[in-house]
Amino acid sequence: MHRVEVLPAELRQILFFDLDDTLIHCNKYFNEILSRFADWMIARFQGTTRDEVLEKQVEFDLAGVRKVGFVKDRFPESLVETYDYFSALTGRTARDQERDELRELGYDVYDQQYEPYPDMEETLETLKAQGHKLCLYTGGDRDVQRAKVNQLGLKRFFEGRIYVERRKDEQAMERLLRSTDSDRSKTWMIGNSARTDILPALKSGIHAIHIPTADEWEYNRADIRVQPKGAFFRLNRLAEVPETIERYITGK
Repeated sequence: MHRVEVLPAELRQILFFDLDDTLIHCNKYFNEILSRFADWMIARFQGTTRDEVLEKQVEFDLAGVRKVGFVKDRFPESLVETYDYFSALTGRTARDQERDELRELGYDVYDQQYEPYPDMEETLETLKAQGHKLCLYTGGDRDVQRAKVNQLGLKRFFEGRIYVERRKDEQAMERLLRSTDSDRSKTWMIGNSARTDILPALKSGIHAIHIPTADEWEYNRADIRVQPKGAFFRLNRLAEVPETIERYITGK
């Protein structure tokens, strides 16, 4: 990493980073499991198409998120619910052994060697060296998310500032800002999800940087129709974050 100048104290910011599909890959592992699931289903339900299977799974998955939030069991159970739906639809007998097989397949998504996004390390190193306070604010099962943090050695950037919520919404964002006593005029949310990262941030009056992914999970999609009180940028790459923030706070 090239030499980075430490910013004056009055220019240093509080930066909340999302984890999944912002700093590390996540959705691609779910897609790999869903591809295997679709193959499994098509082999057992003759005449059922791949699109039909995946559309129904998304329906159950999104319903689960809305009901219970980002819990570990939600994704595996959506596979079982899809299986039960097509069993009833086609008259094929549903078997507990097959349900267990699908749950095991679903839980496989959490047993991965997670891969960081390009420039993740360099981006976080630069921001830390500039003197910004880095925080991790992610949705999901606490044990699953902390395992990812440990696997990629991210504690060196965030130290004890790691926050995991089952639901990432405006209420959770407000609790986070109050509990951390964050100065909203100097606080940023950086993430890929319009629904859980960007909209709550803008509604809470903090700055936001949206880095959309090419193959976004349906739940993360939302129209951003909020008038920002501060800065709002949409970037293509994580590596653009340090320069974007520095330009904004220095006015250069």
